Amino acid sequence: MFSHPTTPKGSRIFYGWYIVGAMFFMGLIGVAPRQALGLFFDTWSEEFGVTVSQLSAVAAAGWLINGVSQPIVGALTDRFGGRIVMFVSMIAVGIGTFLIGVTVNIWTLAFVYIPIVSFAMSGILFVPGTALLVRWFKRKRGTAISVYSSGTSIGGMLLIPFMAYLLVLVDWRATWMVVGAAMLLLAAPLIWMVLRNDPRDMGLMPDGDPMSEETAAGGMKASQRQGPLAVEAWREAYRTPPMWQLTATYVVCGMTTGAIAIHFVPYAVSEGIPVSTAALAFGLLSFINLVGVLTTGFISDHMLRKNMLTLVYGVRGLAFVALVALPSSIGLWAFALIGGASWLSSVPQTGALTAEIYGIKRAGTLNGMLNLVHQVGGASAVFGAGLVFDLSGSYTPFFIIAAGTLAFASLVSWMVREKACSARFVQANESA
Repeated sequence: MFSHPTTPKGSRIFYGWYIVGAMFFMGLIGVAPRQALGLFFDTWSEEFGVTVSQLSAVAAAGWLINGVSQPIVGALTDRFGGRIVMFVSMIAVGIGTFLIGVTVNIWTLAFVYIPIVSFAMSGILFVPGTALLVRWFKRKRGTAISVYSSGTSIGGMLLIPFMAYLLVLVDWRATWMVVGAAMLLLAAPLIWMVLRNDPRDMGLMPDGDPMSEETAAGGMKASQRQGPLAVEAWREAYRTPPMWQLTATYVVCGMTTGAIAIHFVPYAVSEGIPVSTAALAFGLLSFINLVGVLTTGFISDHMLRKNMLTLVYGVRGLAFVALVALPSSIGLWAFALIGGASWLSSVPQTGALTAEIYGIKRAGTLNGMLNLVHQVGGASAVFGAGLVFDLSGSYTPFFIIAAGTLAFASLVSWMVREKACSARFVQANESA
């Protein structure tokens, strides 16, 4: 279908970074159906004759189905590799995104968004990508996964204002069709042409390291030493404390990011702030998040990842406090600045830490299980925030709860015994 890439002779750029670049673009455009949905709540409420809580139920069901599909996609990635999983998923998401533009009521919207778009999105965001990148990178794992994850930040920064502009310029139907066409014509071919499942497929080593005699004799196992908790079967991970600690924190991550992804714009509108202003604020959040993801990813390659997670959840909690304590016109921008610094930084840290504790063999499945609880938490929060608003006329009670759960997640992250079970420190001790 497409030609296979080869490593340019004499090239100083490790091929893994080309893969990161392609996946960056995949995340940039693939995040649209998740982060832009709330942008259309006001329009759909009028055109379809439905309430915010009804639309929230559709979004929540989508998050739930996305969560259920995560372990399935993770297992498929462990078996067949991330390349084919991400390629097929991008095609499915592109078709579904295009079809959103032809929906005529909330039922057809639900039919397209829940079983098609939401299920397939698990194949383009984080699970297969993380499982693929932990094979291509070792020392720079946090940086690579963070650059890939930052694509979703750029997507939020550029796509949300762009889709808001198209909504005003043309209509909501054309807006979704344009994004869907870009997925099919640009992102899907790029994935197929550039991605490779393993550096060995191209005669390379992780991080572009030269192949030593030890590695040549022992293969990839010699270059990817395991920690004391590395597993052969994914279920074994749940017999150890770190997996449950990461699970608990990732539920909170899903709750707090999911609610804002869907309800940030509706919250602003409920406070009398124009949609265009809310979209710009969300774009600012995404820009700050881009800087935050890249910075924390680089720093975490030189420190304990669990300490970075502690900081990330703590800062995000402060953002929710600002949203409650400050006047809405100020709190909206304060949340964008403070929350943006920590928004998706938890994703690469959690993915990298899971692979380093439990090994790369079941990285896809384990990250899929973590993303399952992440999306279940997100689904409950998306619906819960909409229900709270319909019952009380305000999002404030939900934001207070979110701040409390983030304080809990920060504490649990700090309690992970990373030095005792991460392969990074096992290798460091062996070298010493």
